[in-house]
Amino acid sequence: MACIRACLLDAFDTILDCDFTAFRSELPALAGLPADAMIAEFGSIMPALGTGRLSMAEGFRQILTACGVEPRPGLVCELVERGRGLLVASARLYDDVLPFLETLRSRGIKIAIVSNCDENMRDLLSGLGVAALADALVLSCEVGAAKPAAKIYLEALDRLGVTSDTALFVDDNAAYCAGGAALGISTVQMMRGEIDGRASTAGTTIVRSLTEVEAMLAWRSISLPPR
Repeated sequence: MACIRACLLDAFDTILDCDFTAFRSELPALAGLPADAMIAEFGSIMPALGTGRLSMAEGFRQILTACGVEPRPGLVCELVERGRGLLVASARLYDDVLPFLETLRSRGIKIAIVSNCDENMRDLLSGLGVAALADALVLSCEVGAAKPAAKIYLEALDRLGVTSDTALFVDDNAAYCAGGAALGISTVQMMRGEIDGRASTAGTTIVRSLTEVEAMLAWRSISLPPR
């Protein structure tokens, strides 16, 4: 069994908790749209936002147009800025995240955040102190591919300079864990809190915290010079 030299971590619901309630009320109100209509249109463009084919500004212009509202530059700008502000205000790291990252760094284990996200994620992770502790932020909107596509995992491995058999991937989504496992990456499914019915991938270990992941790494990693 190969030793673990790198850890790939998902963002939302793995290291990052985010309450999107305010998005569903404040952004439609600002746009002058029914919440259901805006949410539906937002859902339709999420794949394009997540792979960088649309910027947030382009996305809001498309939503407004589809809902019959003139996409005035000032309104689009307000929506972009308000959306960014709501993300910052509603996002927090789980308590075990920074200690976990610091422990990995002290043991010489490389770290990549591998996230399906839009253009706001890099600044958010920087503001929360995650970027300073990670060796790479591998973001779908910048890579042009989203989990479970092989490209984003391979990009993370390449940036860290490791092979799939020496990496561990932690994600809350079973399908994304399966995507990593298909490439020979050891996978762990994060299920914080009580069991909520999400099915795990066959052969994938389930954990409830990064403290459990740290314990797993204690016997599967090698001691390298601290960075």
